Amino acid sequence: MIYALDVFGTFVFALSGAFRAIKHELDLLGVLVLAVATGVGGGMIRDLLLGTTPPMVFRNESYLAICVAGGLLVFLAAGRLAPLWDWVMVADAVGLGAFAAIGAQKGAAGGLGGFGIVMMAAMTATGGGVVRDILVMEIPAVLRTDFYASAAILGGVCFVAVRAAGAPEQVQLFTCLTVTLVLRLLAMRFGLSLPRIKGLAPRPGEGDAEDGKG
Repeated sequence: MIYALDVFGTFVFALSGAFRAIKHELDLLGVLVLAVATGVGGGMIRDLLLGTTPPMVFRNESYLAICVAGGLLVFLAAGRLAPLWDWVMVADAVGLGAFAAIGAQKGAAGGLGGFGIVMMAAMTATGGGVVRDILVMEIPAVLRTDFYASAAILGGVCFVAVRAAGAPEQVQLFTCLTVTLVLRLLAMRFGLSLPRIKGLAPRPGEGDAEDGKG
C-alpha cells in the first residue's frame, strides 16, 4: 500500500510540475524536467539527508518512468486536462499526505528524533515543488501562499505524537496521511493560509524617490 501511495503521489506531483512548465511555455524537455523534479525532488533530498545513497529514484527507475509518463500526458493533452484541474488538486492533496507519511516513516526508520521526523515529512512532501519553482525563477509557493507545507508539518507532528504513544506503524502512517490530507482539503475549500504582513515593502520607484530628496 505504501508503494502504491508513493507511485500515486509521484505521478500527481509530476502532473503539477508539467502544468507549471506549460504555464511558462517551456518546450518538451522543459516539461519533462519539471515533471521529474516535482515528482521525485522531495524524495531525493530526503534520501540524501538521511544518507541513503544512491537515492531510491536511481535504484528503482520506475519512478523516473512515472514522471516522464506524467509529463508526456500533460504535454500531449494539456487542453483536455485543464478543465479537470480541481480534481488534479484533490489528487495532489492525497499525494501530499502520502509523501508526508512516507517521509515521516523514513525519518523514524533512520533513527531521527521528533524534529527530524517532522522535517523529513515536510521535505518529502514539498521539496519537489520548491525545486520546481526555483527552476522557473519563482518564489516557492510553499513560502508565500496557501496552507500546503503547514499541512505536511502538522501531519508529521501527529505522526510523532502517535508514535510516542506506542501506536503501530500502520496507525502512524494513516494518522499522518489523514491529518495532512484533511487539512489540505479544508484549506482548498475555505481558502485558508497563514497570516502575512503586507504593505511594508516600498512600492516600485519609492526608494529611488527617497534617495533623490535633499
